[in-house]
Amino acid sequence: MDNCRKNIAYYHLPGLFEFYELYRTFLPLFREHREYFYDWCDIGSIYGAPADCIWGGGRVGFGDHEAQEVLDLLNEFGISPRLTFSNSLLRPEHLSDRKCNALCRLFEDSRQQPGIIIHSDLLLDYLKKNYPGYYFVSSTTKVLTDFQQLLDEVEQDRFRYVVPDFRLNKAFPQLRPLSPAQKSKMEFLCNECCWFGCRDRKRCYEAVSRKNLGEAHPDHICAAPDAESGYRFSKAMENPAFIGIKDILNTYLPMGFSQFKIEGRGLGSALILEFLLYYMTKPAYHLHVREAIYLDSMLDLF
Repeated sequence: MDNCRKNIAYYHLPGLFEFYELYRTFLPLFREHREYFYDWCDIGSIYGAPADCIWGGGRVGFGDHEAQEVLDLLNEFGISPRLTFSNSLLRPEHLSDRKCNALCRLFEDSRQQPGIIIHSDLLLDYLKKNYPGYYFVSSTTKVLTDFQQLLDEVEQDRFRYVVPDFRLNKAFPQLRPLSPAQKSKMEFLCNECCWFGCRDRKRCYEAVSRKNLGEAHPDHICAAPDAESGYRFSKAMENPAFIGIKDILNTYLPMGFSQFKIEGRGLGSALILEFLLYYMTKPAYHLHVREAIYLDSMLDLF
């Protein structure tokens, strides 16, 4: 990723542990049938955290695939693994967690430099000291909605990328004048379904952090309109902050932005496939990719 090609959109895909079986089928297609896919995009990383990972945040991890096999798959295809360690409520006693430290030791040996998506400054200082092989991504769970606050985060050398709150995705008057170095660090969350007017986003993430820590606390009740319908890609496409492929091609790439995050760790494989088709696959080859995925008897899409 240090040698990113100009005018290429790099996608950071969800489900490092959660969707191993899907990627085990999809990645060979992406390499062996590159004609199926847009030539202006590539995979920058695959991110996620396994189940029972107390450093995890953003979503409660449910992935249970064996970590060594996950690393072997990404090594085979030269893709950076990213550990999602964005818990915002960590305390010093949590830093010695055996499972999370074992993951750090394992993935530090990745052939492509591994990354960590992070919220806690406490954890960041610990990781930089003990695992210097990683790069770090400032998590969208910080809910950086103030543009100056976002710029302050971008100016910190300790982060390779910063994910703004999705409500800054279309702040073009402020985004356009940024320097090339600043633009190279922006990683936009493309397909957020959360209500644009939400004021509880940080509290929602804190509730997830408590759950990952195993702390008893009432679930966060989402007050957004139509919250009961859950995530729907069709609804995300109607969000004012949605970034589609035409936006990437006609606006973001020409403006000098190249990093794009696709959310979806808490969703099913079938919906992740729809993201891969929409964002990466030429329409004429959608059926080819679907058939290859559907005919894999080892993969449970639902």
